[in-house]
Amino acid sequence: MDDIYYVVNELDHNELVQRAYEKRGFLSDESAEAARFCAEAARHGIRTHNAIKALHLDHLFGSHSSGCVPGAQIEEKESRFAAVKIWNANKKLGQSVAYRAMDAAIKMADEYGIGIVSVDNAFHYLWGGGYVIDAARKGYIAHTNCTAALAEVVPFMGKFPTLGTNPHSWGFPTTEAIGFPLVIDWATSVVSMGRVQQFKREGKSLPPHSAVDAQGNVTSDPAEAVSLLPFGGHKGYGLGLINEVVAGLIGGSLPTLRSRWKEDDEKHTPCFFFQVIHPDALNAGAFAQGRNQSENIKAVIEDILGYGNEGCLLPGQLEAEAARLSDKHGGLLFTKSEVDAFNELAEECECPYWDISALKPVSG
Repeated sequence: MDDIYYVVNELDHNELVQRAYEKRGFLSDESAEAARFCAEAARHGIRTHNAIKALHLDHLFGSHSSGCVPGAQIEEKESRFAAVKIWNANKKLGQSVAYRAMDAAIKMADEYGIGIVSVDNAFHYLWGGGYVIDAARKGYIAHTNCTAALAEVVPFMGKFPTLGTNPHSWGFPTTEAIGFPLVIDWATSVVSMGRVQQFKREGKSLPPHSAVDAQGNVTSDPAEAVSLLPFGGHKGYGLGLINEVVAGLIGGSLPTLRSRWKEDDEKHTPCFFFQVIHPDALNAGAFAQGRNQSENIKAVIEDILGYGNEGCLLPGQLEAEAARLSDKHGGLLFTKSEVDAFNELAEECECPYWDISALKPVSG
């Protein structure tokens, strides 16, 4: 098990990741957006969705198959609503599409109070929290959900995986009130498959009742896990189902066929949904004791964390602490096993290795 982390210069990280994407045929702008996203995931301690996971996902379902097309261009479809954009991503790299969709939603929110972008024919964008954190830092309320790249979650009371992990992500502009953006970000399974892969790398067991083996038996061994279970039973199932229904309204097709490429008349790609709300659009202006919007949020949070709840964590707090730790040490933090994985990427794209003996170690 890794107890020590090694500090990697962010520029070195981004150069390697961008080169790895370019080696696979992606354009420089979308490769740079992918590297930016991977750095943000690492900075915030999201080990399940860093560059190792992103490039592994591309290898499994993306540019090495039919799921992602390097250099694809977004096609904007006609929308009769001023605050809504509808995009056909044409299988463009998901991180690139997501950053651009969130930026477009922000511009509409500035003008109309709200902005929505729906995206069809997408390739998975990985950690939704990264996009809503970015918007929340800029002062907006942001939400995104998506259908996952693969159906690997068993419905409540079912036996076979027919849902994606189907994450939901919300970000709130609370930095002034509490020091960091509130970020509520979760997959609708107990754990993500990225977490399973992480635990397998690090020799750890899975949480109880989070995965099943090939025979449908519950297992805590990440090497045996082939499908996942929804968190909270029927509640996680319902939240995962929301994403499939939203995708069905956008244009997404059968979840059990997603990323299973064959010649037929079905679609096999995920869908995205983005929504940004300007805080002024919600402001009724009648806060108690003359508080402003930010002061009122602070008062609400303090009330929730009172009465013996002072030790409770807020959503986004761990990510904020991880980002502060990265800033403190002047780089991105990776375990030895992760450094080894990055060096495999370096060999793939003929980049210099990261000499672990030259990297500053810090305690985990």
